[in-house]
Amino acid sequence: MIIGEGNHRYRWVDHWAAIPDTPTGRMNGRTHGIAVSESGHVLVFHQADPAVLVFDMSGKLVDAWGDRFIGAHGMTLVKEGNVEFLWLTDQDSGEVVKTTLDGTMVQTLPRPVHNAYKHGTYSPTWVAVNEERFGGNGDIWVADGYGMNLVHRFEKSGAIAQTICGDERDTWTFQCPHGIMFDHRRSLPELYVADRGNKCLRVFSHEGRYLRSLRTGLLNCPCTAIAVGDELVVPELTAKVTLLDRNDNLICRLGDNEEVCALPGWPNHEKRHIRPGAFNSPHSIAADPKGNLYVVEWIIGGRITKLEVIH
Repeated sequence: MIIGEGNHRYRWVDHWAAIPDTPTGRMNGRTHGIAVSESGHVLVFHQADPAVLVFDMSGKLVDAWGDRFIGAHGMTLVKEGNVEFLWLTDQDSGEVVKTTLDGTMVQTLPRPVHNAYKHGTYSPTWVAVNEERFGGNGDIWVADGYGMNLVHRFEKSGAIAQTICGDERDTWTFQCPHGIMFDHRRSLPELYVADRGNKCLRVFSHEGRYLRSLRTGLLNCPCTAIAVGDELVVPELTAKVTLLDRNDNLICRLGDNEEVCALPGWPNHEKRHIRPGAFNSPHSIAADPKGNLYVVEWIIGGRITKLEVIH
């Protein structure tokens, strides 16, 4: 099955990979985060035990680890020198941890100190790092998307340095700053925040200064974003993946299936409503060096789909 249009066509590879059949996977198993390592492994962060799944390029499970991330959510792959690491967030425990690709813990970020948490909950959803390999200072940004709608900046050492809650002019505040990423398509790195409740991507400087927002109506439920070449690829929970050009203009939508969102019980309804070529609830996305896309969805039992680029 082919989806997309023009120069952005993909072959839908249904059931490219599947989560293990475990009690926690059957009860929950939502596939929340995904990344592709330089070795060609596809890593998936899902709400089951073990939480981190490692697949080869054929979709075969080759490793699994992580017995403590019941609230598994965001997964971010970074590189320091010649070594790759993962940043993982747990929405339930509030953990934000850095690990090796085989699961060794390297660093844990403390809960941020902020007045909002005197009576509010900290529920981190994603991490973005201003990586030194791209000329950054190593700062670690954490989105509290399910808690108090804040984005925190930590120094490389783990010390809290800054908190932003939206536009510094106080014209709006975040409503579920869900996923965050650093974009290096321009001369200076920019921090993109998927402000899911406000149906928008917000853009900040690497120092946290508000720059712009993508225009109203372009997106309706962005979960995060990745840059693939000059383009931005945005998984949207409301059943599609949106492609934007370098200037944040719409190119096309992939697997658009917004009508499914109106069905009773969405997004965790019966599997009979899930079909090839149509998304249900895209939550995160990753790309390999060939431009193939890997999409995970917020469905009980998980769903991992490969979109094979057609050149």
